[in-house]
Amino acid sequence: MTLSREWSRVITEPRINERIRVPEVRLVGPAGEQVGVVRVEDALRLAQEADLDLVEVAPEARPPVAKLMDYGKYKYEMAQKERAARRNQANTQMKEVQFRLKIDDHDFETKRGHVVRFLNGGDKVKVVIMFRGREQSRPELGVKLLERLAESVTEYGTVEARPRIDGRRMNMVLAPLRKKSEAINEVRKRREEARDERRARRQERSERSGQAQAEKAK
Repeated sequence: MTLSREWSRVITEPRINERIRVPEVRLVGPAGEQVGVVRVEDALRLAQEADLDLVEVAPEARPPVAKLMDYGKYKYEMAQKERAARRNQANTQMKEVQFRLKIDDHDFETKRGHVVRFLNGGDKVKVVIMFRGREQSRPELGVKLLERLAESVTEYGTVEARPRIDGRRMNMVLAPLRKKSEAINEVRKRREEARDERRARRQERSERSGQAQAEKAK
């Protein structure tokens, strides 16, 4: 580990047990109950009796707030959550769907279908309107079109970034209501169900074939 990473770890990790060098702390119990202000020696004794750690969770408070907890278990759970968050963030992609300002209803529904498919798959969608010629002088029409789209997909996503002008483009970002991992799990589940159904059909055909052969042999 480099010196800078080690220094960052020392700064960001809370003080625990004997490293807490203050006269008293505002103590919080393992279930979140408020114990009150106690001497740090008494707090350490309670931690030892409960086979837990005394962890300083709010050093800037006066007096500092400390909590009784299993610090090893806490660090493990936080690491698991961070890994899951990074994995989900890495899997999420930004898709782009372009609209024309003067779009007919059929094309609108087609484009909307693309947006829904991406959101349903757990991906964000950047919706783009390209202005042509004098269309750029009517940005309110672009906002109206994007709001119409957003209202039509509320079952699948929500507006993360409202419409804004970027040169001759107007952009809006929609975020999915469910995580990428959930969408992947659903696809995997559907594939497994389809595979099981195919296997059952093959088994049924095999049994019918065996029965037919048995009938012929009689």
